[in-house]
Amino acid sequence: MQNTKGQNEGTKYITFTVPCYNSQDYMRRCIDSLLAGGEDVEIIIVDDGSTDETGVIADQYEALYPGIVRAVHKENGGHGSGVNKGLELASGIFFKVVDSDDWLDADAYMKLLHRIRRFCTLKEAGMVSSIPDLFVCNYIYDHLDEGTSHAIHYRNIFPVEETCDWNDIGRFHTSQYLIMHALVFRTGLLRRAEVVLPEHTFYVDNIFAYKPLPYVRHIYYMDIDLYHYYIGRGDQSVNEKVLMSRIDQQIKVTKIVSECVDLKEVKETYPKLAEYMCRNISIMMAISSIHLLLIDSREAYGKRRQLWNHIKAENAKLYYRLKYTTLSGLTYLPGRLGGMLTKSGYRAARKIYQFQ
Repeated sequence: MQNTKGQNEGTKYITFTVPCYNSQDYMRRCIDSLLAGGEDVEIIIVDDGSTDETGVIADQYEALYPGIVRAVHKENGGHGSGVNKGLELASGIFFKVVDSDDWLDADAYMKLLHRIRRFCTLKEAGMVSSIPDLFVCNYIYDHLDEGTSHAIHYRNIFPVEETCDWNDIGRFHTSQYLIMHALVFRTGLLRRAEVVLPEHTFYVDNIFAYKPLPYVRHIYYMDIDLYHYYIGRGDQSVNEKVLMSRIDQQIKVTKIVSECVDLKEVKETYPKLAEYMCRNISIMMAISSIHLLLIDSREAYGKRRQLWNHIKAENAKLYYRLKYTTLSGLTYLPGRLGGMLTKSGYRAARKIYQFQ
């Protein structure tokens, strides 16, 4: 383990929260990748009511790395509950969630930590007026079982290693959006944004990566492949069959995202951000609509119609924009032929972008 102690005694530059549920088979890889930060970081392992050896492993790490690793044991509340607990306890200046089956690249991690430490040191010395509210880094889809990977970068969106705001950003490509794995928020900002995720609900990372964005004033993008997002476990929430079985939770989160921010208000200050956030809702509507089509039952078609009617009732302007000017509208085409076209497009996109 490398000791990267900063100038400020006791400062934790990043709090990593690792929500764990029955993660005994892979959590060590995740935690070991985070330990390279030494005493500059805090690693909170949240044992979310596991029934295997997850809690024992967490306690072992806390015993081996006191002052760095903290093991927290709680009743099962789901991934969002684990994130909430980590944010509640975090003492780091920045906050990042790392899922227990994922890990960080060692070199990229050190570059990020060095840059955060440098910003904080300059701020304390009065050489800069502020530090970034959000660091954005690349992430990698890792299909380990297939021996393939696919990196997502943001070079066309943000200036590289320059502080910017939402009015400076470029256009997102089809495969690009700001998921939790790419983001490192200031802890205080997440608390000001009142980020509290629903319990016993999957897909809440969409809320985490969306709701705080209007609070961000300064962004810093590093063109480094930091986060390895493991794809391949059959029980993963992004697995197509699993997502179909949990479609009600996907719908719930889609509704929350569509309602938790006033896009009209955002547009007044950051029109490009408002455009992106609308696009994000469109993607979530598309995912919900497509998987309801794949379920292919009368009940599923009814839920699809109810979801769109809900958006229309809550925000008619957003509804018409989603239906007629964004990708999601192509997933709500009328009739059987419309459904077939949507499914074909989805299958093609899966092959191109290698998502599960």
